[in-house]
Amino acid sequence: MFELLFTSFPVIIRYFQLKRRGEAMTVWNMRTAVFIWAVLAFLLFAVIFYFHPKSYSGLLPFRTVSVVAQTSGPVTELAVENGQRVAAGDLLFRIENGAQAAALKQAEAELDKIAAAEVKAGETLKAAEAGLAEAEAGLTLQKINLENAKTLRDRNVGTQDAVRELESAVAIAEAGVAAAQAGIDLAKTDIEQTIPAQRKSAETAVASAKVALNHTEVHSFTDGVVTQLAMSVGSPASQLIVSPAMVIIPDRPDNVPVRIVAGFSQVARSTLYEGMPAEIACDSNVGLSFRGAVLPAHVVQIQPAISAGQVVPGGRLLDVTNLRFRGSLLVYFELEHPEHEEIMLDGSGCIIQTYTNNLSGFTGHIIAATGVVKAVGLRLKVWGTLLSGIGLAGGGGH
Repeated sequence: MFELLFTSFPVIIRYFQLKRRGEAMTVWNMRTAVFIWAVLAFLLFAVIFYFHPKSYSGLLPFRTVSVVAQTSGPVTELAVENGQRVAAGDLLFRIENGAQAAALKQAEAELDKIAAAEVKAGETLKAAEAGLAEAEAGLTLQKINLENAKTLRDRNVGTQDAVRELESAVAIAEAGVAAAQAGIDLAKTDIEQTIPAQRKSAETAVASAKVALNHTEVHSFTDGVVTQLAMSVGSPASQLIVSPAMVIIPDRPDNVPVRIVAGFSQVARSTLYEGMPAEIACDSNVGLSFRGAVLPAHVVQIQPAISAGQVVPGGRLLDVTNLRFRGSLLVYFELEHPEHEEIMLDGSGCIIQTYTNNLSGFTGHIIAATGVVKAVGLRLKVWGTLLSGIGLAGGGGH
């Protein structure tokens, strides 16, 4: 241990003193040096482990897209295969669409019927307007005849019966005009209200049928790589998110920085701070050249709550004694150099080593300098990982 080596100088000094005097080294004459060594080692251990916390639970998280169908039926065409790269909008597979295509044709036929009804309503309006013109002309003629009959009657040339007969004819002509006007109003109602409502309903039915038909073609919503493809032509299309047809690993967004998460002990909360420098070593980056094995980073966010303490609604009361596992302080890290993001593999397990450098004065400089011990230890861990063939956290083999 570097800590023991760095604090062993009292014992070394005492050893050379005894050697110069020619005295034999015993437990008794070395007791003070050993005690000082133990105290210094304890203090150094405390400073290093408290002010430079480490986490073995570092992880580069990523999301996947589960591909499921929005309608049922057998698969008729499979357009991708495992490991294939797809772009947003690319066809993934097709589902048997006979029923959906027939429904679309029926909806389009109903829309054609509405178009024919619009033409018919227009002709009906023209006929009603012509009928109104004819009725108004007849009414005008009957009114003229009535006036003439009244004039003849007043001159004792005509009869009262003729006047009454023409009054009845005028009333009949007025009723004909009203009927013709009602026919025009009815035709206008069909053109302006009834048929547009029917057209809107038919257009909605066509749009719905097209959506149903489009659901028989499943396209990718993102750029990425297809994996876990477990279907073939003839397989029933899965609509369950728990049993997807395939999984797409999406590409990282260009405008979103890579973030590594790690869990720290809750006692490190008073030490960790945003902007705190750190180093990240991931299993997937270990190599013979050590190039890119240890990457500089910094803390960007500390989650303000401990996940283990989350309470969710349920039918049973919370028993706190069941929550003996205290949970971790979740911390987010970003790499200092954006070009390092290209060598980070999604899902990599990492060791995160942080370094306190925000303390002022001579003591602050001493504490910051002790981080060198942690930095050397991290690199030895990477070196030992390469030789031993296990992960940085000691959890996996090659």
